[in-house]
Amino acid sequence: MSNRTEDSGQPMTDRLFATERNPEDFRFDASVARVFPDMIRRSVPGYTTIIPMIEVITEQYVQPGSNCYDLGCSLGASTLAMRHGIPYRDCTLVGVDNSSDMLERCQHHIALDDHELPVTLRCEDVQTTELSKASVTTLNFTLQFVEPPQREALLQRIADATLPGGVLILSEKIRFETDFEQDTQTCLHHEFKRANGYSDLEISQKRAAIENIMIPETLAKHRSRLQAVGFDEVLVWYQCFNFVSMLAIKKA
Repeated sequence: MSNRTEDSGQPMTDRLFATERNPEDFRFDASVARVFPDMIRRSVPGYTTIIPMIEVITEQYVQPGSNCYDLGCSLGASTLAMRHGIPYRDCTLVGVDNSSDMLERCQHHIALDDHELPVTLRCEDVQTTELSKASVTTLNFTLQFVEPPQREALLQRIADATLPGGVLILSEKIRFETDFEQDTQTCLHHEFKRANGYSDLEISQKRAAIENIMIPETLAKHRSRLQAVGFDEVLVWYQCFNFVSMLAIKKA
């Protein structure tokens, strides 16, 4: 079966790691941007559930006249979910990513979306982009690519910019406290990938490419850090294998 191309309006099939290749760190470059929708759908269990629920959560917590941010917006799936969850025309929605290749395609998806709320895209580092008056912020599988010593500072900036009653949606791949659970959940994740058509070679090479730049942490670590920077409650609203999505709430 041949790969579907953008000419047909469909994303290309992810075959980036299907043949032997020299080991190198994973990068969000043009080759990844071309296949990213297929890659994340087949690699992250529950992703197709998380995205529409971001719309639901946004609608629940967005405040009139506030700013909403999608930090690490990639091709804009969570940005568009947030957009459709915002009923107020005086809100500002901002997507931030440091990959120009990702943002180019993100802009295309936003232009095709039938919605009146404008979206501002910034090609910037999420660690330094300006944040203020935030009612809803999303880090959808983004924090795990920030170096661990720098994660608290980013979360502190988000917490400081969050209005009372505002929230952070944080989706992450996590690691577990015991070797047994870690091994079990990893095995199940790999079986999920195989069920979606990835070969053992693809699974192995992707893991080798990403293990030095994506560092998972425990749920307890995420929870304690979010509370330390100023969020009052941290809830896990979704989990499938070693992937979770949390809701960090700043009480009114």
